[in-house]
Amino acid sequence: MSVHDKYELIFNRVNSRNNQLSVVFLCETAGVSRSGYYNWLGHRNDPDSYMNRKEEQDRKDFELILIAYNHRGYSKGRRGIYMCLLHMGIRMNMKKIGRLMKKFGLFCPIRKENPYRRMARALKTSNYAENILERQFQAYGPGYVLLTDITYLFYGKERKKAYLSVIKDAFTKQILSYVLSPSLEEDFVLETVKLLYINHKDDIHTDALIHSDQGCHYTCIQFIDLLKSYEIRQSMSRRGNCWDNAPQESFFGHMKDEVSDKIKAAQTLETVRLLVDDYMDYYNNERYQWDLAKLSPNEFLQYYRTGIYPLDHIAIEPEQTRQGFIDVQIRLSQRSSSPAAIL
Repeated sequence: MSVHDKYELIFNRVNSRNNQLSVVFLCETAGVSRSGYYNWLGHRNDPDSYMNRKEEQDRKDFELILIAYNHRGYSKGRRGIYMCLLHMGIRMNMKKIGRLMKKFGLFCPIRKENPYRRMARALKTSNYAENILERQFQAYGPGYVLLTDITYLFYGKERKKAYLSVIKDAFTKQILSYVLSPSLEEDFVLETVKLLYINHKDDIHTDALIHSDQGCHYTCIQFIDLLKSYEIRQSMSRRGNCWDNAPQESFFGHMKDEVSDKIKAAQTLETVRLLVDDYMDYYNNERYQWDLAKLSPNEFLQYYRTGIYPLDHIAIEPEQTRQGFIDVQIRLSQRSSSPAAIL
């Protein structure tokens, strides 16, 4: 039975003799919305004209959805489209976005489990650090907890490998530093840390912590000595436990979902480098995230620092985000002056 047939039954029941059932009850029983019923009722005498206008409006709204979906060349899901529309000054109900995506056959790539095992440990070592972080990824402000990891990127017809080293701020989810390398030599991981301090030295706290897995790149003497020279502490995930560095793993997963097709089509490492540069710029500045108050990572940092919500003109400032800022400030103000007391 179609929705319009249900509306007709409700209308006949409401207007029958001795009816004692309310419209609310009838709509709930039929599984339709009350607003939809009253909207249908207002156009009951001219259904064809109503359907034509509705179809035309759906097409106009879907054109806006397509613009948001294709923004910067990266596909998005329902939430990503909703946030992108907000930043375009358009507020559209997420249920409507989902309905129109389904109606016009627009689908977002679905996250799949990584088919590749984590990078093999080329060297065995006893230089393992304690898991100091213990998954407290957002318990502190910007510049305190840094996450790092390496991932593979396959490109070209011959499926050549490139290796991407990334450092991410766990609080703002910004990508602070990254290096693309054609090999797994330790130098590119060291270069990632050096670039972090070249570009963000003033933003990294002296009692900051960098968290990684137990890969050979993070247990080698050069890496450990480099962190000591920058007076930054080291934390490591437990062996085989990817959840201990979940936000970094999540970033790699989303990145590959959104840019892997372009990278596979690239024929040279330089082309891959340009694609990675473009994605990092897009991610930091225009990839809006639901858990970041519907802002991009760079916008979220400014929101944290200034307290000015950039979407005030169209969306309400999330209360839970503001309360989260307050909790972080209280926790930081109560901690000991000793650098070791942060975590």
